[in-house]
Amino acid sequence: MSQHTMNETLTMQGTDPMQGALKLERRLLVALGGGVLLAVSWISSLLGAHELASQIPAALGSIILVVPLIKGAWSEVSRGKPSSDALASLAVLAALSAGMYLAAGFLALFLWMANLILSRTAWGAQRAIRDLVDLTPGQARLLKDGKEKMMPVRDVVVGMTVRIRPGENLPVDGTIVAGRSDINQASLTGEAIPAEVIKGTSVYAGTTNLTGQIDVEVTAVAGDTTIGKVESLIREAESTKTKRQELIEQLASYYFSIVVMIAAVVWFFTSRSADEFIRDQASVRAITVLVVTCPGGLLIAHPTAMVAAFAAAARLGIMIKQTSTLEAAADIDTVILDKTGTLTTGHFEVSRLAPVDGVDGAALLQAAADVEQHSNHPLAKSILNTATQARIEPVSVNNFEEVYGRGVIAHTSDADIYAGRGAWLLELNPDIASQMKTVENRIEGMSSVHVMRGTQYLGAVGLEDKLRPHAAEAIEDMRQHGVRHVSIFTGDRLDVAKRVGQAVAVDSIEAECLPEEKHEELRYLIGRGHKTLVVGDGINDGPILATADVGVAMGLSGSDIATNSAGVALMNDDLRNIPFLIALARKAKSIIGQNIGASLVLAVVGLALAATGNINIWFTPFYYALGYVIVIANSLRLIRFGEDFTAHVDSQRQLEASRVAKPTRQLAAS
Repeated sequence: MSQHTMNETLTMQGTDPMQGALKLERRLLVALGGGVLLAVSWISSLLGAHELASQIPAALGSIILVVPLIKGAWSEVSRGKPSSDALASLAVLAALSAGMYLAAGFLALFLWMANLILSRTAWGAQRAIRDLVDLTPGQARLLKDGKEKMMPVRDVVVGMTVRIRPGENLPVDGTIVAGRSDINQASLTGEAIPAEVIKGTSVYAGTTNLTGQIDVEVTAVAGDTTIGKVESLIREAESTKTKRQELIEQLASYYFSIVVMIAAVVWFFTSRSADEFIRDQASVRAITVLVVTCPGGLLIAHPTAMVAAFAAAARLGIMIKQTSTLEAAADIDTVILDKTGTLTTGHFEVSRLAPVDGVDGAALLQAAADVEQHSNHPLAKSILNTATQARIEPVSVNNFEEVYGRGVIAHTSDADIYAGRGAWLLELNPDIASQMKTVENRIEGMSSVHVMRGTQYLGAVGLEDKLRPHAAEAIEDMRQHGVRHVSIFTGDRLDVAKRVGQAVAVDSIEAECLPEEKHEELRYLIGRGHKTLVVGDGINDGPILATADVGVAMGLSGSDIATNSAGVALMNDDLRNIPFLIALARKAKSIIGQNIGASLVLAVVGLALAATGNINIWFTPFYYALGYVIVIANSLRLIRFGEDFTAHVDSQRQLEASRVAKPTRQLAAS
């Protein structure tokens, strides 16, 4: 299949899923029409009909069937990259010019049917993408003034409230404002276990509401939804070419010239043979050379493997933006992990209030709540939750300002309130150094938010974050897959980072880093020749996610900036997917190498057989298709890659879910 044929297949569906099927049906009718004419010609010759009567249907059938091949050949030549279609068309035209109408016709038929079958297979893959999109309903139940009204999803806007009943798929992304239920998110995350959702929980289009009625405030529609972005990622990946793929196509164009010259040489020497029978076979042998050496298998060696690898990744909720990202993942030797929200859950709980002498805990918590009330930072949300539980109501602020990588400022009528990193507050007021040291000793090993009103240092709020399940297991698996160095880059304090680093056994820790410092350190590693993979979730991780050889965002929990900057998004936030991604990338690299090797071996063997007259011209289309079959079958092995891992992960999740669901019983003493 030429690049022209592949591109045509990719656009075959258009906006109407039936359009691709109709085009394929029309192609099939053309092939059948040409085939009928060839059959008539063949049967006529067997019955001893006049030569003209048998040749005319063969010539007409050949012309009908060769036209699609010529279209593909013209596309290749016009782009300056003649390849498989060009060689196939040249072979058929050569047979026609030699008066071998029936042979030319059947040759074109078999080649055309091979491309048709492959196009149908590729279109089926595209149809799977359409099925993904179809998970999102076309209608939404709008809730307004207590009344329900059905309306097209295209008319729904952010801020509206929609109602989803049990058994219905969600038409939009949003936040639950009423009700509770269980949501099947397998279409996005790959997790078979439903997720329990309550008021305030984020939910996503294309997922299925299972048990209860929920009202959802819309946050994203259409292409802006998570599943819409997944579709865009898949289509973007299909349209991108890696350097390796471009190199293969470039070699294929040179390959065309070489094959034509070899065919000419075969014809020249064969036509001058002393053996009359061999001389008569000169044209046949040259035509056979053109067909059996077509580089079709070589051209699809890379894309078929990548499509299969993408399917294997998506099964686990790993969404890859570009094929170049997957290629880069095969060579990773250094992994850099953010701490908060990546190695840890990002769900902080206030563990300790550490006010300075003369300030009580309630006053510290009040000031912290006042300044953090408009922040989206996980620490801010935890402080506000604690304040709510303590019945502390934040006072209104005149203005709110976020200082990138440092903290926040709230401008009140009394004084400005500062909350954030201790080092930042020391820059603002060096006189608080001794007080801050005393406070930090009380919250050692905890994440902290230091608070200052005007120039008065109030103390710090100590918070603790839970380690993600299987984080240590994931890092150990990374090492088994060739990763030599694992590091933590975090803006948190060194003592906090050490506690996490020791728990998961990383090699090094870079703590108290500003975003630009993380970026500088990453560039240093890249400059030393390290192949880096960075995992993060926050806004401050955007620069290093974009700079790394492979950037991985914690998809559902991560920020939009992190997700957009990264080449990979983890939809289920399971760190065990990182070593799986690396293993998959290396397997895909190996498969591509095998595909290229098999294609070249088939071409060389075919050339030897054709040049020596040891392969019949009627068999050449089947030999031509053999390269495709071998490459596709070998690539499809990637789809099943990691099935054991998937089954293991699913069983673990089910076990964990059962443990959570099972009530603890107190045994009576005997």
